[in-house]
Amino acid sequence: MIDDRTFVIVGAGLAGAKAAETLRAEGFSGRVVLLGEETERPYERPPLSKGLLLGTAERDNVYVHAADWYRRHDVELRTATPVRAIERAGHRVRLADDSTVGYDRLLLATGAEPRRLPLPGDVAYLRTLADSQHLAGGLRDGARLVIVGAGWIGLEIAAAARERGAAVTVVETAPLPLHRVLGDRLAASFAAMHAAHGVVFHFGRQAAEFRADGVVLDDGTLCPADTVLVAVGVRPRTELARAAGLAVDDGILVDHGLRTDDPDVFAAGDVAAVDHALFGHRIRVEHWATAIDTGAAAARSMLGQEVAYDRVPYFFTDQYDLGMEYAGWIPPGAEPDLVIRGDLDGREYVAFWHDKGQVLAGMNVNVWDVNESIQELVRARVPVDPARLADPSVPLADLANA
Repeated sequence: MIDDRTFVIVGAGLAGAKAAETLRAEGFSGRVVLLGEETERPYERPPLSKGLLLGTAERDNVYVHAADWYRRHDVELRTATPVRAIERAGHRVRLADDSTVGYDRLLLATGAEPRRLPLPGDVAYLRTLADSQHLAGGLRDGARLVIVGAGWIGLEIAAAARERGAAVTVVETAPLPLHRVLGDRLAASFAAMHAAHGVVFHFGRQAAEFRADGVVLDDGTLCPADTVLVAVGVRPRTELARAAGLAVDDGILVDHGLRTDDPDVFAAGDVAAVDHALFGHRIRVEHWATAIDTGAAAARSMLGQEVAYDRVPYFFTDQYDLGMEYAGWIPPGAEPDLVIRGDLDGREYVAFWHDKGQVLAGMNVNVWDVNESIQELVRARVPVDPARLADPSVPLADLANA
C-alpha cells in the first residue's frame, strides 16, 4: 500500500540528500520533497578545500547522487528554492515566492554558514561550490593569498594554494594553528609543516582593515594580497527554527532520535545539536561524516524506528603529504593528557587524548587502518594504561578489545 504522507526536507546538502536516500532505502513510498537554496543538486563539501582547489578532483565527482537519481527515486528536488518560514500549526513550509508545501514530517538540514568579520572590504569565504571555483581561479603561480584563520579549512586552503604556486600568508589570533583543538605540541608540528612549505604566519594578530592591496593587521603590518580569504569558522543556520518557536541554542536542539521539541520536526547535519546517546552530552559537530550519519538516522526516526544516535564523531584532512583522521569528542572544559605513539617529528604517529586512561579522542597521522580501533577505544569508555597506548608494539586492536 502506498503511503500518503509527505516528508519535507529543508536543506539540499549532504545531510538532506542522505536522509532522502535513506527514506527510500527503508521502503518509504510517500512523497519526499527536498528543498535547496543553491542552484546545484546536493554535493559534498570536503573537496571544496581539497581536490577541487588542487585540480585533482573532477567537479562531477562532488555530487552526492547522479543527476537522474532524484527522478529515478521519485524525490522532488527543488533547487534555488529558499524557505521563508515554517508554519507548524498548519504543517507546512512557506517558500520565498509565498507558495507553501505541506508536510507530515519535516527535517531541517539547513547547515551552517561562514562567520563573517565586521570589517568592510572585498574578501572571500569558502562554503559553496561556486566559492571554491572562484577561489581556485585565483590560485596561480605567484598569486598572493592571505588567509584569516588557521583552523582546518584555512590550513587545507593554504596547502592547496602553496602546491599551486601561490604565496600564502596566514593570520591567526591564537599562538599556533589549531591551538584550541590540538594543544601546543601538535599545533607546533602543523605550524612547522606549513612553514617548511613556505607559508608565512602572523600569530597573535588579527585583521584590522581590508584594503585593495591587502590586509592591515592590528599592529599596523600590511600583508599584501591579490585575494583575501576569511576562514574563522561557521555558525549554524537556526533562523528558521528559531522563528518557528523550536528550541535553539548552539544549533537546533534535538534528542538522541534527532527529534526537536515538536514531534513532527527533526534536524540533522551541521545545524543539529544532538543529545548524544554515547557521551550523555549535547554536541554539535560540523563534519562530513556527521552529515551522513545524522541524515540517515533522522530519516529512520521520521519513519518511527527506534533511533539512539551514538556515532563517534569523525573527520579527516589532507595537507601536502599529510593525511589525517580524527575520531572522538573532548568535553568542553576538559584538560586531557596527550600520548603520542610513533614519530611526531616524522609526521607518522597516532595521538591520543585521555582522562586517567579513558580515551576521549584519537588522531592517526599518516598511519592507516587504525581509525576503527581508535573509535572502539573511544566507545569503550574504560581506562587503558597510557604506557600501552604509547607503545607501538601493542596492537591498537588489542587495546580496544582488552
